[in-house]
Amino acid sequence: MSELMLKYFREKQQKVETEKVYNAQCPFCSMQCKKQVIEQTIVTRKRYRTTGVDNPTTGGRLCVKGLNAYQHAFHEDRLRYPMQKIDGAFQPISWDAALQLIKEKIPALQKEYGKNTIGVYGGGSLTNETSYILGKFARLALGTKYIDYNGRFCMSAAASAGNKALGIDRGLTNQLDEIPETKCIILAGTNIADCQPTIMPYFEEAKRNGAYIIVVDPRETATAQMADLHLKVKPGCDNAAANAILKCIYDEGKADLDFIEKRTEGAEELFVHLQGLTVEACAEEAGIPYQELEKAARAFANAESGMIFTARGIEQQVDGYLAVRNFINILLLTGKIGKKGSGYGAITGQGNGQGGREHGQKADQLPGYRSIDNKEDRKYIADVWGMKEKDMPGKGVSAYEMMELIGRGDIKSLFLVGSNPIISNPHATMVKEAIQSLDFFVAVDMFISETAEYADLVLPAASYMENAGTLTNLEGRVTLREADKKAPGESKNDWEILSMIAGILGYGTQFSYQSAEEIFNELRLASKGGIADYFGITYERIRQAEGVFWPCRSESDPGTKRLFEDRFARDGGRAELLVVPLKNEHPKEEVSQEFPLYLTTGRVMAHYLTGVQTRKSSNLNARLFESFIEIHPVTAKRHAISENTLVTIESPRGQITVRSRISESIREDTVFVPFHWAESQNVNMLVEGRLDPVCRMPGFKRSAVRVSPYQEQQ
Repeated sequence: MSELMLKYFREKQQKVETEKVYNAQCPFCSMQCKKQVIEQTIVTRKRYRTTGVDNPTTGGRLCVKGLNAYQHAFHEDRLRYPMQKIDGAFQPISWDAALQLIKEKIPALQKEYGKNTIGVYGGGSLTNETSYILGKFARLALGTKYIDYNGRFCMSAAASAGNKALGIDRGLTNQLDEIPETKCIILAGTNIADCQPTIMPYFEEAKRNGAYIIVVDPRETATAQMADLHLKVKPGCDNAAANAILKCIYDEGKADLDFIEKRTEGAEELFVHLQGLTVEACAEEAGIPYQELEKAARAFANAESGMIFTARGIEQQVDGYLAVRNFINILLLTGKIGKKGSGYGAITGQGNGQGGREHGQKADQLPGYRSIDNKEDRKYIADVWGMKEKDMPGKGVSAYEMMELIGRGDIKSLFLVGSNPIISNPHATMVKEAIQSLDFFVAVDMFISETAEYADLVLPAASYMENAGTLTNLEGRVTLREADKKAPGESKNDWEILSMIAGILGYGTQFSYQSAEEIFNELRLASKGGIADYFGITYERIRQAEGVFWPCRSESDPGTKRLFEDRFARDGGRAELLVVPLKNEHPKEEVSQEFPLYLTTGRVMAHYLTGVQTRKSSNLNARLFESFIEIHPVTAKRHAISENTLVTIESPRGQITVRSRISESIREDTVFVPFHWAESQNVNMLVEGRLDPVCRMPGFKRSAVRVSPYQEQQ
């Protein structure tokens, strides 16, 4: 072939083959893995591939969700225009018409029923900028006290425990890169191998370096398979396991008395409590052989350094706050915190579960982790927002309690941003009925989710590839997500949508933002002097350092990579040890002859939360397109259940049908069902609405159920 012809074919190929590179961060778990999505166009056909980008947290690693997250961002079902429900069906309308509808409906409802007839419900995957503006939108533009978010079901137990015991709630008190240096690790109620796969190399390296790893979980998960010791706890009895470990440490004289005397308070009361316990009684309550608990206690106490990580397994309980406090007690009793290779970590679930709870989405919270009940905090934020302190609403209620108020008719309108409460809430049947009863319901989302299906108006939101902003990962590192992709159709960034609505309600001056960075600079000021102080963090600093740790109080402050080296953040600088009774004062649902099995719920690797995004990914959905029940072979035989057959699961609140997986990895008295599916597979239909009295966390991880082979209705 001549040189001329080769040149001709090369030029022709260049005309029909183009490539675009989109910079992004994975939108799913709290590792916030950096990545690039490469879009290749050949003639009119597009192909995509994803590559990891080196970064201090994950070093360029991606899991199967991160590799395939582009699929929902490019999905044909993406909302491109505002959609109004007219005669029972959604129809596209203009933004002007959508805003006019809100302008008519909201003031009229508030005039008739009062400001607090409006609820605002956010999500833990929103950027820090949107989380901040959502709180401001609720309290200033709407004037309502009712705002909360789905992170209530994720981090509230650990957040409350960290704040009370240590004075700060930050996911990890140490950097991730200290994990390989620690000598003993307790992973309590966390299946990181499936839920945060890109964190696993830290623990695998620790194991290679000689660390002893203890996993507390009712199931032998992929994480438990890595452990040196697996404590197969009965669902909801983690606190009893912690008490047994504390008792053994105390009895064998392994407590760090010097650390306890200098840096804690409450030790005397805790010692009296431990004197009244026996390891055997605690072990019986926990459903674990006492010898295994003694082995765990000795391994942790004798190690020169140690870390404890908790997650939803122990936190999503009606005593989740106390369970986390008891595991923090273990750290404090052994002096293993505030040192290199020693500390506490709450494994954050959602992409911005950390930042999302710091800047005003929670019912009791103002930006910077300030308290809405504190007059000085209220005055400070009111001044930043240009309003009077007396006009700022007070504390509202938790996410699930908002659903109860909607069901009772106290809340008649709802703004929903990036969440799917019909699937994620306990007592899901009641929640669905409540949502259907709303007078006016506005949802902001990329798709028409199971909840948005009942909205009067759905506003199209940008995806993670189109919406730039900051997020805070599980170690407290504030990162910047660059977003290169243009949003499809007339979809907009969620902060833009909220600003537009605030404008038509008369607050355009306070919501005149032109960029996410402009919002972040206001957030910095709002957080200044608070517990979660971001004042010293700027977009430029994040770019230069690839993330900055909070608290960071000035631009000359390098950020705080390890907390509590010299003092704790509580008044007086001491951490608080707390007596946690063996028998909970707030009883959990017990099994009975009618409902003889414990049900516990959780995630699988291929899906995320309620599945709205991952079920739009053909690659991820192909891995697991339906839910399942994991059941022990002895239990399956007792209830006449065969492998890979449909099973009906019933609780006092309802029933679902899923497919069976028989496995010796689970306790005989327990079954497991993931929560990523809707309708007849929605396991949260079975979960009761009882809440932790401190943090208002529902008890997702323990319900009483019965199982039987599915029988088709005649």
